[in-house]
Amino acid sequence: MNNTAKRAYVLLAVIAAFLAGIALLMFFFIKDGASWATNKANRHIYTNGSISSAGAVYDCNNEVLAKSVDGKRRYNDSREVRMSTLHTVGDLNGFIATGVQYTYRNTLTGYDFIDGISSMVQYGQGNDIYLTIDSSVCRTAYSALNGRNGAVCVYNYQTGKIVCMVSSPTYDPKNKPSDIDTNSKYAGVYLNRVLSGVYTPGSIFKIVTAVCAVENTPDIYSRSFNCTGQYSTGDGVVKCNGTHGKVNFEQALNHSCNSAFAQIAIELGSEKLTATAKELGFNIKLDTNGIATPAKSVLSLDNTTKTDLGWAGIGQYTTLVNPYHMASIMGCIANSGTTVEPYVVDFVKTPKGRTTQTKAQISKQISLAPDVADKIKKLLRSDVENYYGDNRFPNLEMCGKTGTAQVDDGEPHSWFVGFSQKSPYAVAVVVENGGTGLSAAGIVANKVMQKVCN
Repeated sequence: MNNTAKRAYVLLAVIAAFLAGIALLMFFFIKDGASWATNKANRHIYTNGSISSAGAVYDCNNEVLAKSVDGKRRYNDSREVRMSTLHTVGDLNGFIATGVQYTYRNTLTGYDFIDGISSMVQYGQGNDIYLTIDSSVCRTAYSALNGRNGAVCVYNYQTGKIVCMVSSPTYDPKNKPSDIDTNSKYAGVYLNRVLSGVYTPGSIFKIVTAVCAVENTPDIYSRSFNCTGQYSTGDGVVKCNGTHGKVNFEQALNHSCNSAFAQIAIELGSEKLTATAKELGFNIKLDTNGIATPAKSVLSLDNTTKTDLGWAGIGQYTTLVNPYHMASIMGCIANSGTTVEPYVVDFVKTPKGRTTQTKAQISKQISLAPDVADKIKKLLRSDVENYYGDNRFPNLEMCGKTGTAQVDDGEPHSWFVGFSQKSPYAVAVVVENGGTGLSAAGIVANKVMQKVCN
């Protein structure tokens, strides 16, 4: 009797261990099945470590950006299209980790939880992905950068569709340079600067300081500030790029007066400025609508002196911003305080013709009260109308702000962020070591927005 009981217990233990093993296997199958199916050892998909068989990638005009032909991956016939859309489409080896061919590799291969990659085997292809980007606009942006490093992002702030996402340096995936890993001109070439780049913002950060002032200083519009070319903080000096004399709040933003905005930032204090920055998506990992998660924009004001705070308020100090994030903030302001999350995959079509459409998502991480957003919108319109000049942005009714961000090495980074009031598009441009914001990034922004809106 005892022997029978012991055998029963042993059998039950074996059965329990077997069931636990099955459960563990199912857990990992659910968790990692897609990764197993799309592993580079899978010869249905990869050849010599490079993707060779998968669905096609199209732009918003059904222009083929990448497709598989006879077991080889082919890009668009135009060299300019290949180079300008590379960071969005992605390379063959997955070095560009934010590219669609890497982040959506399960979708492109047609992976299904039940059937695996049977559609790949049956139809010889996976699912096709249709992007929101316009390759002709990307070409315009790439041409406007004119060989300079930087990033250009344009999106429809009412629908969330990204029409332009260009990062430089880039390369032609059809003829990959042999010295790409040793030539300094390709430094950071696998990085999509729109999503993964972070930069000193310079004066575009004055938009954040202006928001904070509108939210917390009731008499800010009746205030005046005296610019003598610098502002004495009490424990140091913040220098201005001009001597603007007596200016009001609107004029201070128009002229990008460091003296005025350093004073405003110090009066607001680090706590209020940090709260406004958080309201606009700083220091947090942003939710995204199917796009690769962008790098964080960072504002850190712990243990700052008055001088540090003054410099932070004008976009220097240790502040860093991401271009995608800045475009989203512009969209929030343009859309009266509501941010529609930017996205790049419009819809997916299976070999059987079934489609899955991306739906617009409202961000809860970047938002403003409608009255505050509308006041900032008027200030940014005033920047263009009364200072930069509408002739620099013909037929756009542009609202925007330039930035000239001082860096340790070389010329300043050049910024322009803004949006059109004629067409629902927001833009963020950074040209590395480009000089002043208006002379470099402003010109790029105009060329791209003219292509998009007109």
